[in-house]
Amino acid sequence: MAQIICRNLAIGYDGKAIVQNMNFSVNTGEYLCVIGENGAGKSTFMKTLLGLQPPIQGEILFGDNLKQNEIGYLPQQAEVQKDFPASVREIILSGCQNQLGLRPFYNRKEKSYAEAILNKLQITDLAEQCYRELSGGQKQRVLLARALCATKKMLLLDEPVAGLDPKAAKEMYYLIQKINREENITVIMISHDIQIAVNYASHVMKIGPNIFYGTSEEYRRGGADNGV
Repeated sequence: MAQIICRNLAIGYDGKAIVQNMNFSVNTGEYLCVIGENGAGKSTFMKTLLGLQPPIQGEILFGDNLKQNEIGYLPQQAEVQKDFPASVREIILSGCQNQLGLRPFYNRKEKSYAEAILNKLQITDLAEQCYRELSGGQKQRVLLARALCATKKMLLLDEPVAGLDPKAAKEMYYLIQKINREENITVIMISHDIQIAVNYASHVMKIGPNIFYGTSEEYRRGGADNGV
């Protein structure tokens, strides 16, 4: 079932479209890798899905009972305050803020869920450490855990391995794939590491003058060179 449907979508900023005629859908449990040149509109597309920027034209429809505020988001590292003086547990639990409503405190269910994610991502030993003292790979794993606290349906990941060494990047890709397969959580991920990312994704969207959208196998066969 489609969780996201884009119809005649044009995205951009200040009233100027940088990508137009986007027509595609993302189904529950799929893993979409979004690629393209710098400045092509990848991050703008992701922010439009999140409602942080309005579309220039067209519409985005949400299905399978997905609400916009139920999407977990891991932004680019440049947009994260790296010296934030909070513990890993506090950072991860903050992912539940969209569930608080008018409550000032997290309830037992939310705290228990955060603990389960700590365990699932194998970072329980980091729980009481200060976030700013972690390595780059550890920080990204913590931010992924925070994004998971916000959702059981969909993750949007903006270059989650940027700045990581090859070993940490490989571990992050494996972890994202494991979450996608075992939890049936839809993943939409922006990546510059095209060849590796495509090996993990089920679908690829190339943003540019000609938009390609298809399976990873279709992309490998050269479909992206032709556009659609």
